[in-house]
Amino acid sequence: MRKRKLKIKNTVLFVLALLITVGGLVSYGVYRNVAKSISNMYEPLHRDSEQKKAAPHDPISILLLGIDERPGDNGRPDSMIVMTVNPETKKATMTSIPRDTRVFIRSKNTFSKMNSAYTYGGIEGTVQTVEQFLDIPINYYIKVNMDGFKDIVDAVGGVTVNNRIDFTLEGVHLSKGKLHLDGKTALTYARMRKDDPRGDFGRQQRQREIINQIIHEGAQLKSLTNYQEILTALEKNIKTNLTLDKMIDIQSSYKEAAKDIKQFEIEGEDKKIDGLWFHVVTDEKRKEISKKLRRQLNLKS
Repeated sequence: MRKRKLKIKNTVLFVLALLITVGGLVSYGVYRNVAKSISNMYEPLHRDSEQKKAAPHDPISILLLGIDERPGDNGRPDSMIVMTVNPETKKATMTSIPRDTRVFIRSKNTFSKMNSAYTYGGIEGTVQTVEQFLDIPINYYIKVNMDGFKDIVDAVGGVTVNNRIDFTLEGVHLSKGKLHLDGKTALTYARMRKDDPRGDFGRQQRQREIINQIIHEGAQLKSLTNYQEILTALEKNIKTNLTLDKMIDIQSSYKEAAKDIKQFEIEGEDKKIDGLWFHVVTDEKRKEISKKLRRQLNLKS
């Protein structure tokens, strides 16, 4: 055990879809700091103690939530992405779920928008609703405070994106072309929707692009001189049911799959129902996405 703590080779601060996996553990002191930060981020689901844990090298699914938190409000997901990782095929997928998707909320026994599952039932209700909608198990979740997301981007040195639209939002102007963004501008880039001809789908694409770039930037780190800054940013802004041991397992067993990420969108039609606008997905489209994800997770279709 001591050897493992003292020498975990070739690890980096590696983000697996907004998850920065623990890396660079070159001394017990660093390991202890990392373990403390992960302990503060750890927030298990009620069912975790009862469910069978994913074995090493098994495909896994991770629900990524970017929460828009406001004073006096439970907050709502501004971004919802399901990531699946298959270490055997060395492939991963990222599926964006439009926040206005019309789904059945079991705890309220009614249909509502996907992001309201969090308002009604927190992370537990959200995981349950996503599982029901996509017909797949969600093994892990990572909840990120969107306002604090900029701290994470800054901690890895910013991200480089290819901006397809010239736009200004909240006093921040982003010109078309290749841009290196700091945390504040990356958050603006991830949130813009109204000036995008593709609307929410365009925003989802930019969110996935930033996640990919955080993965890329994290993998390029040659040293951990700023590891405490990164840990502080994570500890302040992330909650997850991933343990430190599982993060290390992901880094060693799953990182090759993160190099081949296929992106999916859930297409539907925007409709007004009972006075509210919803993104309505047909059963055919939902089952089509579900089949792809189940195949990725080695589940029977």
